[in-house]
Amino acid sequence: MNKQAQGVVLLLLGGAVVKASVTDMYLRYVKEVLQPFLIVAGLLLIAAAIMTLWHDLRRRSTSIPAEPPLAADGDGHDDHGHGGHAHHEPKVGWLLILPVLGLLLVAPPALGSYSAAQAGTALSNEQAASDYPPLPDGDPATISVLDYASRAIFDEGKSLDGRAVALTGFVTDGPDGQPMLARIVLSCCAADGRPIKVGMDGSVPTGLPADTWIEVVGRYSDRIGTDPVNGASIPYLQVESWEQIDPPRQQYE
Repeated sequence: MNKQAQGVVLLLLGGAVVKASVTDMYLRYVKEVLQPFLIVAGLLLIAAAIMTLWHDLRRRSTSIPAEPPLAADGDGHDDHGHGGHAHHEPKVGWLLILPVLGLLLVAPPALGSYSAAQAGTALSNEQAASDYPPLPDGDPATISVLDYASRAIFDEGKSLDGRAVALTGFVTDGPDGQPMLARIVLSCCAADGRPIKVGMDGSVPTGLPADTWIEVVGRYSDRIGTDPVNGASIPYLQVESWEQIDPPRQQYE
């Protein structure tokens, strides 16, 4: 890979990062707060590519004409003993084109039911010491899946105060084959994504394929299940109603 090829690959990579950052595509990989850093990184790659191409073209335009070939000795080698071999940059640099193709052509969807089934629920005892503020106004109160699960497990539903709550998530299969509500929680990016799972009693959605997004309205249930993946507790929600919705812009919590 010569300097011009390196510049072109950097230009494509930077352009792909910027394109993903100014659309909702980046939300499949990282949290929303990281968007400015992605844009800056993409612009820096583009700037580095332009400088690489400019420097190479400038060097070519000002280079001294090549000297005539040196006379070969009796063994067919030139006087420098290099055998006429040119120096090449490592071909591994072409691998940089793979993330470009991934971003532009085959961008994967956000983590969903398959990831939720392979990993244990992300609730941990570290959250048990947290104080839970009052639920937001409204009937039902709209809260996150993580908020409901934390209140149900560690506060035993006291902070839910018998109120109806609305949760949004995707459908995934539970250990007993019954549908569960899940949402992926990120610390930084999709690589550290962990699922939050909530079981459903009452008017449970039926006939929905995995990864279908729904909004459920229900109340606290004292039923507790166990995640077979890591043995953590899974709270349940007594579902009163539900409706299928389009996937939200921000699919991670």
